[in-house]
Amino acid sequence: MDSYKMTIAGVERDLKMFPVDETTDIAAFIMFGDVEITEKAATELLKLCPEHDVVVSAEAKGIPLCYEMARQGCREYVIARKSVKVYMRNCTQVTVNSITTAREQKLYLGEDDVAFLRGKKVLLVDDVVSTGESLAALEMLMESCKADVVGKACVLAEGDAKNRKDITFLEPLPLFTKD
Repeated sequence: MDSYKMTIAGVERDLKMFPVDETTDIAAFIMFGDVEITEKAATELLKLCPEHDVVVSAEAKGIPLCYEMARQGCREYVIARKSVKVYMRNCTQVTVNSITTAREQKLYLGEDDVAFLRGKKVLLVDDVVSTGESLAALEMLMESCKADVVGKACVLAEGDAKNRKDITFLEPLPLFTKD
């Protein structure tokens, strides 16, 4: 199978298949460049999510959804970066291991974002939740900021993530075992 057909927020898409390891393939959901799915997924998720002051995501695949949910809703968003930029001072950091990334990564927030987030009601978002490692890292960052995580949302819950009760998602996405 070269692709997996599914409907997301009322929009049909063919997701290309890619190997994760010797036994498992994933159907890759890429929001970059897909304005229609980004807008519609944001609209549908906002109907399901709790009231919040700011939307937070990790660099990079969650950025379009984070922006669009903020644009349609609370009008505020923050992105945790994967590297320290020159304009980021006194960074707070956490470590993350993601199924789609071959190596350990770190997420960073500069002191300005940390100060902005303090005491805010935060909605964490990502395009896909699989192992939940990225969301867990964002939760640790929010704890260090003294922000209140009121919800966690994603477009697709991959594999066993569909059984989680702590995330809001639009559709389940299976993992594919090679025969």
